[in-house]
Amino acid sequence: MSDAAAHTHHAIDYVELSAPDLPAARAFYERAFDWSFADYGPDYVGIAGEGREQGGIARGDARPLVQLYSDDLDATVEAVRAAGGTITVPPFAFPGGRRFHFADPAGNELGVWSES
Repeated sequence: MSDAAAHTHHAIDYVELSAPDLPAARAFYERAFDWSFADYGPDYVGIAGEGREQGGIARGDARPLVQLYSDDLDATVEAVRAAGGTITVPPFAFPGGRRFHFADPAGNELGVWSES
């Protein structure tokens, strides 16, 4: 998740899927859709796209997680709270920057990430 010029503030930017059998999931998407992947260890692969990663697959059994991009992560946290959302995972660092997760009033969980 890099190249900030390719990201749009508060737009859907990245989708994370999960699979209990990561090699089988990867093989399926390679065969069905000709996707290519970037390896990030035994528990995560990035889904390569046009010019940048567009998603990933994590080992596990979680629901898909839609990621939004933010130019200002801390301001977005406050905007989510002010609008009635619930922060489910507070901001944390990861190899591409920082992110947090929230639930909207209907219970849908999404993530928001920023490069800084």
